[in-house]
Amino acid sequence: MPKRNNSSSTPPKEKTLAEARPSSSVILLSPENQVLLLHRVKSSSAFPSAHVFPGGNISEFHDGTVPGPSDLKRHEDSLTYRLGAIRETFEESGILLAREGGKDGKPLNVPVTQRDSARKEIYENKVCFVEWLRSVGGLADIENLLPFTRWITPLGQSRRFTTQMYLYMLPLSTSNDPAISAARSEAIIPTPDGGVEITAARFDDASTWLKKQETGEIVLFPPQCFLLHIISQFLVGPPSGSPSASELVEHYHAQREKLRSFLTTVPTTSDPKAAKHPTAQIAWADKVISPTTLGLRKSDRKSILGLDKPGPELKGSNRGGDWERVVLTRFVKGVAKEVEVRSREEVLEEERQAEKEARETKL
Repeated sequence: MPKRNNSSSTPPKEKTLAEARPSSSVILLSPENQVLLLHRVKSSSAFPSAHVFPGGNISEFHDGTVPGPSDLKRHEDSLTYRLGAIRETFEESGILLAREGGKDGKPLNVPVTQRDSARKEIYENKVCFVEWLRSVGGLADIENLLPFTRWITPLGQSRRFTTQMYLYMLPLSTSNDPAISAARSEAIIPTPDGGVEITAARFDDASTWLKKQETGEIVLFPPQCFLLHIISQFLVGPPSGSPSASELVEHYHAQREKLRSFLTTVPTTSDPKAAKHPTAQIAWADKVISPTTLGLRKSDRKSILGLDKPGPELKGSNRGGDWERVVLTRFVKGVAKEVEVRSREEVLEEERQAEKEARETKL
């Protein structure tokens, strides 16, 4: 068979860059510092079968506008992203992150029937979310949303998003909010889309969610697994013994303060080699992560995903993610399997050793 003449062959097509649609999501902490995850159905348009944080696409009707696809500010925290995060959390879980009167008011509590009716009307764009809040004497609690990374879908995917992640801590005092109470017992939640996307909501410890993923009980995609891995270092569950109510509050408050400090502290690593990388000087509140495939692990053919690049839209900017860690996973029919968060240096050293052993075996 004659060799192909590369000089006359058609050049390979470049991967198309689908527009990254703006979206936002919330890592919501209960009064006991447990994390809310929603279970998506198998036929879901995004993250099928997975457990995810509440969130979704920005709506110009409800939230406002974001800069265009060519504007770098499209990938920055803003009022629009914050309103979208609060609205989507309300639509998907029924939990309303709002306050009475203003930012210093107490949490807004709306009766269940009125709440469910509003969720449906907001979902169907019959009433603007901000206007509805105003009509019931409330204001979206944007002040207490803490930015915690942005994720941009890698190049080559047909559906891409630029997703601003936030952390929100519900008050430490016991809440009588029915939506919060329901999520503490994994309620089958009535959703305004009729259950097309989401079936259930539940609060649980970050470490418990990770263990369920490791045993195959639930599906977590790389962003959710990675962020749960990070916060599980701080949210370590209740204290031992039989603490008093005030001791419990102090215990959970101390966890939250350490996590708050972590979000804004640089460098973001104590590892000497990782600290030399420019991304170590980017606080977790500002990191932008667009996973890139570094290769396949020889032992099990899992993809090794680097997390330091900010995505094609921000190439050449001073934005970036996390150089210190990588995510290992395999995708089966679009579903992430066996996701692991590991040290980048450890994984790459294992690969170097595997290559060395393979060469020695051939000799």
